[in-house]
Amino acid sequence: MRMEVAAAAVGEEEEAAAGGMMGVYERVARMAGASAVVVFSGSGCCMCHVVKRLLLGLGVGPTVYELDQLPAAAAGDIQAALARLLPPSQPPVPVVFVGGRLLGGVDKLMACHINGTLVPLLKQAGALWL
Repeated sequence: MRMEVAAAAVGEEEEAAAGGMMGVYERVARMAGASAVVVFSGSGCCMCHVVKRLLLGLGVGPTVYELDQLPAAAAGDIQAALARLLPPSQPPVPVVFVGGRLLGGVDKLMACHINGTLVPLLKQAGALWL
């Protein structure tokens, strides 16, 4: 199983046409819904590494958006939008979406794994077949 690192090309014209922050939320929703499991990550973040390794260990190949490898303006906008979706005390990455719906960060992913709800959730989203 391998994870797919996705590139998100974002043009200034697209951002202006999309209407500011609402356009960013729509972009995040499109990115999150593009795959059964999507992880917004930072390539040097240790907790992001934990999330990706857990998912790969379960047999899931998530689509990963490494925010630090996107253009700075786009990454900042996406990170700001993600921060608004999460509880105030949670770091802005990693953020996990399953089946296009926000699951949360590393705490929520680990809690679901420990209490046994993660695998059924991944199966329901079509990320696991067994």
